[in-house]
Amino acid sequence: MKRFADLTEQEVLALAISNEEEDSRIYRGFAEGLRAQFPASAKVFDEMADEEVVHRTRLFDLYREKFGEYLPLIRRQDVKGFIKAKPLWLMSPLGLDEVRKYAENMEFETARFYRKAAETARDASVRQLLVELAEAEDQHESLAHKLTEQILTQGARAKEDETSRRMFLLQYVQPGLVGLMDGSVSTLAPLFAAAFATHNTWETFLVGMAASVGAGISMGFAEALSDDGSLTGRGTPWLRGTVCGLMTTIGGLGHTLPYLIPDFWIATVVSVIVVAVELAAISYIRYRYMDTPFLNAAFQIVVGGVLVFLAGILIGSA
Repeated sequence: MKRFADLTEQEVLALAISNEEEDSRIYRGFAEGLRAQFPASAKVFDEMADEEVVHRTRLFDLYREKFGEYLPLIRRQDVKGFIKAKPLWLMSPLGLDEVRKYAENMEFETARFYRKAAETARDASVRQLLVELAEAEDQHESLAHKLTEQILTQGARAKEDETSRRMFLLQYVQPGLVGLMDGSVSTLAPLFAAAFATHNTWETFLVGMAASVGAGISMGFAEALSDDGSLTGRGTPWLRGTVCGLMTTIGGLGHTLPYLIPDFWIATVVSVIVVAVELAAISYIRYRYMDTPFLNAAFQIVVGGVLVFLAGILIGSA
């Protein structure tokens, strides 16, 4: 990699042209990735891509005037100092807030590059163009300002934010909640059955671990294979499956870990307290994200949990 200070004026202009072309394609990628769910923001990124094309054309016209037709291939990754970022535009589905933040960082970095390049430019016309481009980047460095213009009105922004919230629920909260409910409730019976059958905390812990991990694997694959997300918009199946599987395992481990305490009755009391906390947490999540009245959510979860808990104790004590 070359240091920026070692670049010739020709290489600086070539790098600027390459950057504008790459930024334009990135914005096109954002627009295509957002178009189905967020059409207003997609149109904003289309316009930003067009603006980058205009910048590239101005740069290339000046380059051709100064150095001719040959354009050396030099890109961001060839020069030290540029921020290395993950290729967000290749990911699916795209998160609206992530994309907006990414674009703001792009604009800031590009403006900084033009100012630095202008400081080292010896040719007056080159320096003037770089300064103008830096000012142009500053004008839309903050996407928050651009997104409040005519394209993304307050109503359109509210609609897109609601869509973003709904997608977050479908892709993360819903599979996570399903996993947490299954892990917290379904593992109660085998755990407490083993506890009251053996009165041995270590053996109970092993049963709880096996039940939690097994349930996590089963729920993870079940969620991943249930829906590919292409029609429902629920996101990539493996992401949902991972979220669901992890939350299922966590739900089971919560009341399993107390059985690392050697004393059986102390471990059991602590485990029961943990179960109560888990059920309260599930009730709150359903109230907070699923618009379920808290008392209704608590009643449904607690009744189910208590029934499974009692079944485990009865079977283990038989």
